[in-house]
Amino acid sequence: MDRVNRLAAQRAVVIFSMSSCCMCHTVTRLFCELGVNPTVVELDEDPRGKEMEKALARLLGRSPAVPAVFIGGRLVGSTDKVTSLHLSGNLVPLLRNAGALWV
Repeated sequence: MDRVNRLAAQRAVVIFSMSSCCMCHTVTRLFCELGVNPTVVELDEDPRGKEMEKALARLLGRSPAVPAVFIGGRLVGSTDKVTSLHLSGNLVPLLRNAGALWV
């Protein structure tokens, strides 16, 4: 859990992902199209990925634990939460407040 929190706090937007997960790619693509350069942590490519995946599953209360999106060091959630924030117009202000967007 400490590693997840440490990584999440290092950048404005951090996405915990699996390289083969289509929803992870979709969320990452959304941020890129908004002009955000998220840090993507591919759990299946990290030696401690399984440990982080278990911690994220506990945090989210569900499995699979990816994508898990952190903005400004705080857990936002998965694809459904990010999409909901975007459609309601609340994602961009959240990204601005975290310093991920300057527009």
